[in-house]
Amino acid sequence: MEIWKLARELCLQVRLLTRKEQFSRDFRFCGQFNSAAGSIMDNIAEGFERDGNKEFINFLYIAKGSNGEVRSQSFRALDAGFVDDSEQSEILRLTDILKFKIQALIQVLKNSGGKGYK
Repeated sequence: MEIWKLARELCLQVRLLTRKEQFSRDFRFCGQFNSAAGSIMDNIAEGFERDGNKEFINFLYIAKGSNGEVRSQSFRALDAGFVDDSEQSEILRLTDILKFKIQALIQVLKNSGGKGYK
C-alpha cells in the first residue's frame, strides 16, 4: 500500500534523526519519537490484515493519531536543537501527506460497499 510505504519512509527518517549523537542521548524522547513513527506503519499494516472495513478504519484512525504525535514531536526536537529547520520540514512534509492520504482512505472505506466480517 502506498500509505504504508510512505509511513515506512517517515519511520526511517525519524530513525536516522534520532541516531544523531546529541539526540540519541535523550533515550526517552528517542524511544517515544521512534515508537510513534513506527506506530503509523504498524497500525496501517495491522488494520489491513483485519477482516473488515470497520476494524481497518479504526486502525487507520490510530495511525492518523500517531502521525499527529510525530508532527508534535518534530517541534519538540526542533526546540531542543536536535534537528534543524530543513530536517523538521521533511518530517512535516511527510506527515502532512500521510494525514491526507490516511483520511482519504478512511473515506473510501466508509463509502465502499464491502464491509467484511467486522
